[in-house]
Amino acid sequence: MTYKPIKKKNNAIVLLAGLGLAIGAMYSLRRCNSSDMPWRPVASGGDTIDVAIEYSPMSFYRYNDTLGGFNYDLLRTIAKRHDMTLKFHPIVSLSQSLEYIDNNTYDLLAADLPATADFKERYTLLEPVLLDKQVLVQRRDSTSGVPHVKSQLDLAGDTVWIVEGSSVESRITNLGREIGDTIYMRFEPEYGAEQLFLMVATGEINNAVISERVARDLVKDYPDVDISTNISFTQFQSWIISEKRPSLGDSLNLWISDFKKTKEYDALMKRYVK
Repeated sequence: MTYKPIKKKNNAIVLLAGLGLAIGAMYSLRRCNSSDMPWRPVASGGDTIDVAIEYSPMSFYRYNDTLGGFNYDLLRTIAKRHDMTLKFHPIVSLSQSLEYIDNNTYDLLAADLPATADFKERYTLLEPVLLDKQVLVQRRDSTSGVPHVKSQLDLAGDTVWIVEGSSVESRITNLGREIGDTIYMRFEPEYGAEQLFLMVATGEINNAVISERVARDLVKDYPDVDISTNISFTQFQSWIISEKRPSLGDSLNLWISDFKKTKEYDALMKRYVK
């Protein structure tokens, strides 16, 4: 595996690992034989910080020759300010990335991650980077234009798809208790929120629960898709730091907190969020 330098300035170095393979084959590999030996990332070592970054409209994307995304630009800015060397590993499987955080292959995971209580118990979450909430993605009826689920109560006994490993699982379990009925879940093990949205839009699945900011960005191109039903209240979104890098976590908490007070952060929010 080769790595291509993307930017080097003021001793801050940003590297990108395997983007073309990770994204270009996203759908074509969906039903390929999984018996082949999978590629596994290797920790870089030294001062390089291995960052698993979710490929999504909010977190990280590639459009033609342009790289962008809220998490990507925020990390690059912090790296430039504090002379950090980052190597980005674009990901589409959240559950696999969490495994690599657990075994200390990745130092940092930047994704659309609600900071739920169960995730706070399992992982070391950093200073929140923004606010978001979870919504139900579903198609409107082709005749009436009205979605099947109009409120959370309509989910009683229904099934929703979520990304495997997502912290939203606990929210849906709790929501089932709140409405007094079971909400069944099915888990997408390979891909992220954007792909779940597209699976709903194309009729492959009936509904899914994903980040509102991701859904809002995608729904512009799919008028038959409804995202009006909230599944959670507004929640903090945080990155996960590996347990092997506690001092890095302390530094990032301070740097993120300080950066959120700047005009640069306001500009990022205006560009990607507001």
